[in-house]
Amino acid sequence: MRRDERGTITPLIIGFAVVIILGIVLVVDSTAAYLQRQSLDNLADGAALHAADQGAAGLAYSEGVAGEALPVDAGSARAAVTDYLRRIGAFRDHPDLRVEVQVDATSVTVSLDAPADLPLTMPGAPSSTRVRATGAAVTTVDP
Repeated sequence: MRRDERGTITPLIIGFAVVIILGIVLVVDSTAAYLQRQSLDNLADGAALHAADQGAAGLAYSEGVAGEALPVDAGSARAAVTDYLRRIGAFRDHPDLRVEVQVDATSVTVSLDAPADLPLTMPGAPSSTRVRATGAAVTTVDP
């Protein structure tokens, strides 16, 4: 006796379509977050280099480096970070940009944190997330 093998493959096709769509959403959002983090990385590196240069008051150019380190003024470095980010339009390009500057005797570390603008949202996932990047500059001399 022959069994009836008729049926519908519609649930299978719908299931595969859902899996494919969720995979596309994951790839697109991951790529967007990665590119935004790279943008923040570039901003943090540039801000840290500018702050180290301004925080050292350009002494390396006029007086050279005495010893193995060029001291960094914390106030000047912090002001330089804000000035740099404002001049290049970082606050315009990244709304709600949060800036954290750490300065020690011979280095400047800049951490930037901004909301990620994800083009697609996955069901059940948070509707917004933040991206963080850190850049540092050191004013020591390598022998």
